[in-house]
Amino acid sequence: RTEIEDLAAEAAGWVDACDFGRPLHRLDLTVTSIVDDDTGALRTQHVTFRQGPEGGPFVEDRLYRNLHPMLGKRLDLWRLSNFDLERLPSPEDVYLFSGVAHENPKDHRLFALAEVRDLVAVRDETTGTVTYPRLGRMGLQALAAMRTALATYPPKERPVANRLVLSIRPTWDIPSSRLPGLAAAYEPLARGAGLEKLVLHVQVPETDADGRPSLREKVIHVEGIGRSGTSIRVSDPGPNPIRPLTRYAQKLLTARRFGAPYPYEVVQMLAPADARSSTFPRGTWVELDLDEDGETLVPVDRPPAENTAHLVVGLLTSFTDVVPEGMTRVALLSDPTQGLGNLAEPECRRVNAALAYAADHRLPVEWYAVSSGALIAMESGTENMDWIALTLRRLIEFTQAGGEVNIVVTGINVGGQPYWNAEATMLMHTRGVLVMTPASAMVLTGKQALDFSGAISAEDNFGIGGYDRVMGPNGQAQYWAPSFRDACALLLRHYEFTYVVPGERFPRRQRTTDPVRRDVRDAPHRSVPGTTFTRVGEVFDARTNPDRKQPFDMRSVMRAVTDADHEPLERWREWLHADTSVVWDATIGGIPVCLIGLESRTVPRKGFVPADGPPSWTSGTLFPQSSRKTARAINATSGNRPLVVLANLSGFDGSPESMRRWQLEYGAEIGRAVTNFDGPIVFVVVSRYHGGAFVVFSKALTESMAIAAVEGSYASVIGGAPAAATVFAREVKQRTEKDPRVVAARSEAEAASGLDAAKKRHALARTTAAVRSEKLGEVAEEFDSIHTIERALRVGSVDEIIAPDELRPWVVGALERGMAAFAPTS
Repeated sequence: RTEIEDLAAEAAGWVDACDFGRPLHRLDLTVTSIVDDDTGALRTQHVTFRQGPEGGPFVEDRLYRNLHPMLGKRLDLWRLSNFDLERLPSPEDVYLFSGVAHENPKDHRLFALAEVRDLVAVRDETTGTVTYPRLGRMGLQALAAMRTALATYPPKERPVANRLVLSIRPTWDIPSSRLPGLAAAYEPLARGAGLEKLVLHVQVPETDADGRPSLREKVIHVEGIGRSGTSIRVSDPGPNPIRPLTRYAQKLLTARRFGAPYPYEVVQMLAPADARSSTFPRGTWVELDLDEDGETLVPVDRPPAENTAHLVVGLLTSFTDVVPEGMTRVALLSDPTQGLGNLAEPECRRVNAALAYAADHRLPVEWYAVSSGALIAMESGTENMDWIALTLRRLIEFTQAGGEVNIVVTGINVGGQPYWNAEATMLMHTRGVLVMTPASAMVLTGKQALDFSGAISAEDNFGIGGYDRVMGPNGQAQYWAPSFRDACALLLRHYEFTYVVPGERFPRRQRTTDPVRRDVRDAPHRSVPGTTFTRVGEVFDARTNPDRKQPFDMRSVMRAVTDADHEPLERWREWLHADTSVVWDATIGGIPVCLIGLESRTVPRKGFVPADGPPSWTSGTLFPQSSRKTARAINATSGNRPLVVLANLSGFDGSPESMRRWQLEYGAEIGRAVTNFDGPIVFVVVSRYHGGAFVVFSKALTESMAIAAVEGSYASVIGGAPAAATVFAREVKQRTEKDPRVVAARSEAEAASGLDAAKKRHALARTTAAVRSEKLGEVAEEFDSIHTIERALRVGSVDEIIAPDELRPWVVGALERGMAAFAPTS
C-alpha cells in the first residue's frame, strides 16, 4: 500500500472514534509530518471524509486524496461531473483522473488538472526568447503523468480525447504573440498522449467603462498539440460541465488513433461554407448512397457518421474564379473507423455505382483511400474477392473509356486497394494522379503477415510500399505532399490544369498578366553544372552556343515559355532513372497544357550503375524509364488538354543496359501515344532533333501536330558527327589517306630503317589520327550543311522556322489554332 493509503486507513480510525455531536456533510483532514529527521523536511497530505445524511459512518472520498475541496473548486472539478472519476497517481500539485462518461461507457478519458501559482518570465540573453518556467514545468509534469498512466493500458484500449487543464492564479499578462511558442514547448511530450486539448483558465486585466481596473476570466483553448497542427482560440468560461463524446466525436478519435482522416472531417475541410476562414475555396457536399435497387446512387440527407458501409460517397463541388459554377467531382472516402476500411460487397457496390455515375455525368472521381484489404470473417470468404475483382473490372472499363480517377493515399492500403489504385492511376493509358504523404503506404501483404509466412519484408510497411523508397522512385506514385492537407491542396492544383466542365472540350483558359509576345530570351537561365548560361537567349545565340551543342537547363527554357504568374506543377519528380524527361502541368498564354521537356545537360545517375550502361544520363537522350514517363504523360493528356513538347533530342540510348531494360518497348509506347493522341500537339525543336526520337514524334503519326524549329536548330536522321564516324567512315578514311600530310609521313616511314623506322611509324600514327579527326569534322559539317532545318522544312518534316523571340507567341498561336480544330460542334 502507498503512504496515502496508510494515512487514509489510520485517519478513518481517528474519525470513527470522534463524536462531533451532529451529522457533518464533509470532514477535511490535513496532516503534516516530518519525512527527514536530519533536514527537518516536511510533507503535507490531505484526505476528505463524507458522512451520510442520517449521521452514518464516515467514508473517504477518494477523489480528494491530497486534493483539498477548496482547491478542487478553484480547479473547476465540477466540470467533470458527467464522468465516473478515479484518481490516478501523479506528482505533487498535479491531479490526474481516469474518467468514464455516465451516459457512454465507451467514452474513457484522462483529465490532468494543475494550478500554476507563479508566472514569472525569464528571458534568454543570447536569443531573447521569453519563457515561463513554472507554467512550462507544471504542464510537462502533468503530461508525463498522463503518459505514465497510458502505458498501463493495452494499446487498443488507451484513453483518447484526454485533456490537460491549467488554472493560472497570477494575472495573465502574456501577449498573444507568445502563445504559439508556449504551445510548442509541450509538443514533444504531447505526441502519443491522445491529447484533445490544453485548457488554460486565466484572469485577464481590463478596464471598465469608468476607467477602473478589473480582472475578467477567460479560457484559452489550445488544440491539435502533438497531432497535425496547433490552433489557439480564446473564449469566455462556459456554464456547463464537459460533455461526453458524441458518436461523431468518437469516430473522429478512432480515425485519429489509426492516423487516417475521417471522411466527414475531410468534407468539412474541402467544402467550407465560407472561404474566408479556410485555405480551400468555398464548396458544397451532397452525400450519395445506394437506392433500393442496390445499383444506383441517389442523394441522402442524414447526419454525419451514419454511414453503414466502410466507404462514404458524395459529390464535392469547389467554386473557383475560373469555374464559378463549381468544379464537381465524385468523391470516395474510405472510413478507417469501420474495419480500417476493409472491403466487401457493400463497399464494392458503392464504388461501382460511383464509377457509373461519374461516367454518365462526365465527372472525375477522387478517392481518399485507406483500407486493410478484403474483409476476412467467418461469415464470408471468396465472394468478397469476387466483388473486389468486379470493381477491378469496372475501374478498367472506366479508365479505358477515358475516365479519370485521382487517388490520395491517406494511410495503409493493403491487398485489393493497391490493385485498384494501380488500375486507376499507374497503367499506361490512365489519366489520374496518385498522391502520397508520410502516412501513406501501399502493400500487397502487410509486414506482420510477410514475417509470419517467412517471406521477405522490411522494417515496417513504409519500407515495403512507402513513397520515399518504393513508390516515388518507381514512378507509380506521381506526387508527394508533406501532409494530408497539402495533398488535398495539390489535388486542387491538378484540377486547375485538367478540370473540364461537362459539355466543354478543354480545361478553361486562365487569367494571366504575362504578355503573349514576351521575348523568352530575357528570361533567367538557372545556374547548373556543365553550363555558364545566365539568360535563356544564350541557348539560341550562335556566339554562345555554336552548332547548338552546348549543354543547357531545359527547365529554364520551359519556365521561360510558360506564364510567369502561374507556377507549374511537376509530375513524377522522384522517378528514378527517368531524369531526362521533365513533365509539367502549366499554362501558356493562360491555356492549360501538359509541357514535356527533354533534359539537355548531363545528369548524374543515382544508385548502382551497371557496367554495360551509361555512367550518366546524357543530354537530349531518352533512356528506358524516361521513355516510359514520356509515354505515360502523353497518354494522360490525351482527350483532356493540349500537349506541348520542347525538344532537344539526339535519339534513344542503345546501350546493352537500355536494350535489356525494354528500351524498344517503351520507345514504341511514345509512338503509339502520339498516334492515338486526342487533341492538339505543339512540338518545338529548340536545339537538335535526330534519330529514333524523330520517328516517334513525327508529323506522319498524327494530323493534329504542329512542328516548329527555332532558328539555328538541326534536324536529321542522325547527327553529323555520328554520321561521319559510321555511315561515311569509308569517305573519311579515303580523305585521310589522300591528305598530303599523311602521304608524306607514310613515305618517310617506308624509307626509314632501324631505330629511325620505329620513330617514323609512330609519327605516321599520330599524323593519321590528327588528320582523321579533322576529316571527321569536315564530313560532319558537310552533312549538317545539307541536312539543315531548312531542308526539313522543304520536305515537310517541320511546319515553320521561327526566331527565338517568336517562341512564346508561336506556341500560343499554335495552341489556339489546334484547339479551334477540336472545338465541340453544337
